[in-house]
Amino acid sequence: MFEEDKRLIQELKQGNKEALRRVYEEHKDKLLTVAVSMLHDYGAAEDILHDVFVSFAAGVGRLNIKISIRRYLIASVVNRIRDIYRKKRPKMVELENVELADTHAEAPATVAVSDEQAEILTDALAQIPTEQREVIVLHLNGGLKFNEIAEMKGISTSTIQGRYRYGLEKLRTILAGGIS
Repeated sequence: MFEEDKRLIQELKQGNKEALRRVYEEHKDKLLTVAVSMLHDYGAAEDILHDVFVSFAAGVGRLNIKISIRRYLIASVVNRIRDIYRKKRPKMVELENVELADTHAEAPATVAVSDEQAEILTDALAQIPTEQREVIVLHLNGGLKFNEIAEMKGISTSTIQGRYRYGLEKLRTILAGGIS
């Protein structure tokens, strides 16, 4: 674990609210991107982010994490999404860039094309297995390395790499019009 994380955890255990704010500010955007990418629902993603940080803050006295705070929080978000997915079975999809439609500087035609491309990708991602979609999201949007994802999921790095590779192959096939 990083020295900065160790120091932050110590500060958190001592009740330092500024440390909690720093953790939130540093990680909220990445966590929200992962949640939106998997759920395709900004409101639900914000709710998950809120729940994860409330749980994190409430359990800070019992914190005994051996990985970086970033990886711990990403794992918490993914686990929360899995819980919701098991209960409600929402459509979990990849969204290439969360702020894509919010870009005000682009011409309307450019935004429309980008939105259409995002929708095509979203539909394609909804067709690949959850395990492959999750690895793609965690790697591309979560910024996690394959070995970090493998450690988080408790499986081998080669399995994660295979899921990523097979997921991308299926996406290429779907986007080329071969499977629906």
